Amino acid sequence: MPNLVEQVIRPEILRLSPYHVPSSSGMIKLDAMENPYSLPEALQEEIAQLITTISANRYPDSNSVSLKFSLREAMEIPMGMDIMLGNGSDEIIQIIASALARPGAVLMSVEPAFVMFRMIATYTNMEYIGVPLKADFSLDLDLMLDAITKHQPAVIFIAYPNNPTGNSFDVEAVSRIIESAPGVVVVDEAYHAFAGSSFIDKLSEHPNLLLMRTLSKLGLAGLRLGFLTGRPEWLLQLEKVRLPYNVGVLTQEVTRKILQYPDVLQQQVDAIKAERVVMSKYLNVLDGVEAFPSDANFILFRVSEASQIFSALKQRNILIKNLDGAHPLLKNCLRVTIGTPDENKQFLQALQECIMKIGN
Repeated sequence: MPNLVEQVIRPEILRLSPYHVPSSSGMIKLDAMENPYSLPEALQEEIAQLITTISANRYPDSNSVSLKFSLREAMEIPMGMDIMLGNGSDEIIQIIASALARPGAVLMSVEPAFVMFRMIATYTNMEYIGVPLKADFSLDLDLMLDAITKHQPAVIFIAYPNNPTGNSFDVEAVSRIIESAPGVVVVDEAYHAFAGSSFIDKLSEHPNLLLMRTLSKLGLAGLRLGFLTGRPEWLLQLEKVRLPYNVGVLTQEVTRKILQYPDVLQQQVDAIKAERVVMSKYLNVLDGVEAFPSDANFILFRVSEASQIFSALKQRNILIKNLDGAHPLLKNCLRVTIGTPDENKQFLQALQECIMKIGN
């Protein structure tokens, strides 16, 4: 049987490791860029009542017409732009790659970046080109433009702000990339709620620009909803690749209900941004810690013996993300999600104690 598996599975898939999600049972979970706040009790009760009216025996609306209407209003989608929904943004990336995966087609991004760009390129048999960022995690525009000229990518994914570094790239530099690209450019704004700018108003300026977002970071990670917006001529073709009924009825109806309370989501975003300021200040005064600027709901920081620090924190039931070894630019880097004030306090105290213990 093992020989048969190796004979029929593509060799590039055999070489992959599965995407690992660590167990977080009993942990202070600060590893996955989730919103740490629950919905207000009154809204939870409304959702519970709503669920009793849902016909789970029927397929959901495959076109998600009502949910798209709510998203168009809540996210201020420009007139003339269509919307496509996905089971999280991961599925949207896969739809785009599948539609563009002609023989020899190239999917390009920066490095380090969202790991799913590289993985989905492999899934869809596209060649992946990752262009290194500068040491300060800013775009190396000259290197990027040279790579575009050389490789002629079918699609370029740019996360804005970037994951895992947390910074927003220079708007003019990203615009130059869009203008120079021979194919489509997808700006991934998964963390747009925590940043100060967006490319959504530039959709009408660039015929090859698509914008992708997810509601996961807003507090709806469990509902798994992402969306893509852009010109109808692009989305018409991409819709052919989207599987029917990819967004379930619970996700559609519960998301619509929550979007009726934008103030709730905004208050949680504001609380996270305020805690980000506190966390950044504290990290930057810790001996041996370099915290990088962030426009997202997480902070990347560098510390000596990062992997040991990560393990020591885990032993104290605090789970963050170890990026040491993931990319040369991320040497000795860890990433922490902004949690509640109490979670953040416990993390910072534990981090300081771990640094003192391991440093000695």
